[in-house]
Amino acid sequence: MERSLDWDSGCIVAVDQTALPSRTTILRIDTVGDLVAAIRRLAIRGAPAIGLAGALGVALSAHRHTVAGRTDHAAVRADADLLAAARPTASNLEWGVRRALARLSEGPDAVLAEARLMLEEDERTNRAAAARAAELIRQLCRRRPLRILTHCNTGRLATAAWGTALGAVADLAAAGEVDHVLVTETRPLLQGARLTAWELAEAGIPHRLCVDSAAPAAISRGLVDCVLVGADRIAMNGDTANKIGTYGLAVAAARHRVPFVVVAPESTLDPSTASGDQIVIEERLAAEVLGYAGLRTAPAGTAVYNPAFDVTPAELVTAIATERRLLRDFGALSGKATA
Repeated sequence: MERSLDWDSGCIVAVDQTALPSRTTILRIDTVGDLVAAIRRLAIRGAPAIGLAGALGVALSAHRHTVAGRTDHAAVRADADLLAAARPTASNLEWGVRRALARLSEGPDAVLAEARLMLEEDERTNRAAAARAAELIRQLCRRRPLRILTHCNTGRLATAAWGTALGAVADLAAAGEVDHVLVTETRPLLQGARLTAWELAEAGIPHRLCVDSAAPAAISRGLVDCVLVGADRIAMNGDTANKIGTYGLAVAAARHRVPFVVVAPESTLDPSTASGDQIVIEERLAAEVLGYAGLRTAPAGTAVYNPAFDVTPAELVTAIATERRLLRDFGALSGKATA
């Protein structure tokens, strides 16, 4: 597949991200229920990717609920609500669902056309945001080649193509400016170890794997020149929600004066969220940390705290790069671009 997810003959097709790196499995999804399940179990994951999946899901529903040229709008809207609620923290999911749903009155083909347009826009969006972030890193970091720390997976698997923060890494690497990438393992399903390391290996970019708890120590020892991460929701004051563990990296980066740059599409900015305090944080199943790969590692009866995300306050963020602008003065989020 050229994209991590797409539409084919009435089905949504997607790479099953829970199967990587041991095997590449392509899912063919033909019901909204199966799509919701795939999003919840992280078979389809990454804020931009689930936004696109949500749009495709609305198209799927519109086609399934159209008989003899008549579409059951109420049934499609009910499916849209299920999709939008599948993962509450990421703003892109609801954005994708609502954008596709806005075409419903024009018929199922119009909804699908909108979803396909979003797929086409995605790579251009990612490349623009990544290029803007890469140029900022060149300005902020004197050392060459660069030692970059990244968290979770923000590459082509987390989008339809190219990636956000990892796209910026790819831009810098293509220019010969990357020494290596320090990749955190990343809870809850080791997205860094399984997915980011796999993408970097495919691209031939040097990298080392790092347990999450060792990453702040690496920053403190001067082993990191910059931190590049994505985001799942950005509040209007610049607070950002991202994969659990991001906040600790931001604290360490601020303490040691290391640039901390967020790369995300404009669709991640949520005008309805004033600050990070209002962001709903998804909590995952206890089973994800009580064991791994079917082997239980914690004693029976162990209670679990397993948030999927945390919130990084704006004052710890050096800049946010989107496809349209570079934000360093977060008061400009609801106004004009600062760069």
